[in-house]
Amino acid sequence: MKIAPFHATYSQAFYDLNIEWLETHFYVEPYDREVLSKPEEYIIFKGGHIFFMIENDTVLGTVALLKRGEGIFELTKMAVLPSQRGKKIGQKLMAHCLQFARDNTFKELYLYSNTLLENAIYIYRKVGFVEVPIPEDNPYKRSNIKMIYSAL
Repeated sequence: MKIAPFHATYSQAFYDLNIEWLETHFYVEPYDREVLSKPEEYIIFKGGHIFFMIENDTVLGTVALLKRGEGIFELTKMAVLPSQRGKKIGQKLMAHCLQFARDNTFKELYLYSNTLLENAIYIYRKVGFVEVPIPEDNPYKRSNIKMIYSAL
């Protein structure tokens, strides 16, 4: 297994993994579909990053760092292939993002989630994310928690 940066050949996997995850756990919002269908336009070309966990040319999982301001990034669009869940792929991708944030001297790294995802919230807290108030301009209707990484 290896973690690789964005390449256009992985665009469909980025879309498919995230749509499947959203449909399984919540629902797909128009904002999600727009961003997922155009990752270069909405993430890469705006200074963001997308990473993939790959094994034998198969994308097992993905995560994005969406640039929201100078040195400010949202950890988002994390999804793992259903057959690979429970193998800590998401945790490895998140650890990669946290190290990437430190190496690139991010000022702020945050995420939005939902407290129904108890295991995810537990992991976020365990690695150093802390809960903060959700702003009124929250881009996700399904999110009821915002967390900021406290170790930058």
